[in-house]
Amino acid sequence: MASPLESSLRNFDENKIRSPAVGMRVTVADHRSEVPFHQHRQAQLILTLKGSVTCEAPRSIWVVPPRCVVWIPGQMLHSVRATANAQFCYLFVQPDTAQLPNECCTLSISPLVRELVLHMTNEPAQYDPDSPAGRKAAVLLEELADMPIERLYLPTSGDLRMRKIVAMLSDHPADRRTLAQWGELVAMSERSLARLFQQETGLTFGRWRQQLHLIVAMRELAAGRSVQRVADHLGYESVSAFITMFKKAFGKPPARYFAELE
Repeated sequence: MASPLESSLRNFDENKIRSPAVGMRVTVADHRSEVPFHQHRQAQLILTLKGSVTCEAPRSIWVVPPRCVVWIPGQMLHSVRATANAQFCYLFVQPDTAQLPNECCTLSISPLVRELVLHMTNEPAQYDPDSPAGRKAAVLLEELADMPIERLYLPTSGDLRMRKIVAMLSDHPADRRTLAQWGELVAMSERSLARLFQQETGLTFGRWRQQLHLIVAMRELAAGRSVQRVADHLGYESVSAFITMFKKAFGKPPARYFAELE
């Protein structure tokens, strides 16, 4: 049985679409939903309105908090997971019509870009370039090229040993096993595993695990979980320790960060 996210894409025939940018709004029911790995001819932009959306691409996991979008280039394999009651927008962009990176990235968007994306979800899939919809699309694609890139992603790896660790820590982020203990689990020495993490992700294991915590925290807080509950889920000994970590990464405590998004 198809998930709500998969069902939302069934009526979108990308081979018939020739307009530069086509929007679609999606609402998820009261349970999580997922679209397994797939790809589109067009590039894709995902804007979260409520809740949280997580995208996985080869070697990286991306979170889409409010006021940000994830850019997925055309033909790139990716999956999409949304929290219960999430609301978000897709924007499908024709190849070579936007000056954006050839790899996935999170963009921090302006209020203008956000409103233009919302406008495009109310426009028909086919429109004349010189129509109001066509002019909005042109401005939107031009503005997108100037939006700053945020590092709200978790680098991963195709290595089977690392994939096992990533999967286990993603399911249980409070797991505090040391690098040596993880090495025993995957039959590697501590030094070899440390070197593998650095080579595959560009981060030490400690920095990588902290980035995992930030991604999970952003997803859970955006879904409406309390700061106390998220701190417990991540295994922090106190709420204040979690808040300190979050503030160091984002410049403000969680409550203020999300209050300013409303």
